[in-house]
Amino acid sequence: MIRVLVVDDEHLVRSGLRLILAAAPEITVVGEAADGAEALVEARRLRPDVVLLDVRMPGADGLSAAARIVATGAKVIMLTTFDRDEYVHQALRAGAVGFLLKDTPPQELATAVRTVAAGHAMLAPTVTRRLIDSFAERGPARRDAARQRLGQLTGRELEIAREVGRGHANAEIARRLTMSEATVKAHVSRALAKLGAANRVQLAILVHDADLL
Repeated sequence: MIRVLVVDDEHLVRSGLRLILAAAPEITVVGEAADGAEALVEARRLRPDVVLLDVRMPGADGLSAAARIVATGAKVIMLTTFDRDEYVHQALRAGAVGFLLKDTPPQELATAVRTVAAGHAMLAPTVTRRLIDSFAERGPARRDAARQRLGQLTGRELEIAREVGRGHANAEIARRLTMSEATVKAHVSRALAKLGAANRVQLAILVHDADLL
């Protein structure tokens, strides 16, 4: 069962999300919170698998709380009524692995929760590539710093990191590099650990910052 924490300052929105997810198989809402500070407390107490986190709330908003919630081990999907690039950028930098508008159809919301809980980014590969291209900063200083960080990786890990940067999922990387999906997953996990990256989206951003594609 996938355990979900719902965070929004509007009670009606939280109730609506709870009803939608309650109807989805293998998903249960274990708690609610009304702002980022309460969300962090509840994430530490309840240990949810996924947190649906509103971007803008009075007091401590979702963007300010995202990184600390990610540090608890939860996967974060940001929710917003605004499709603004700067919110997406900040959310991904903070370690979120999904970004949804609040008018997302119920079935897609449940699918996003399952996808993120399984350890994947919620964004489709083509969207991920386009989004990363739109905000990866490739000035000389950032490029050199990114390349220095990536220098910790082995040749094979760097090769796989490039494929992640292209937006490919593990199965596609395995096919392209002629290896098992389990081996790809192991390499990605080791690369993330070495780099201190929270997820594969942050790894992809780093590859783009290094201008390795």
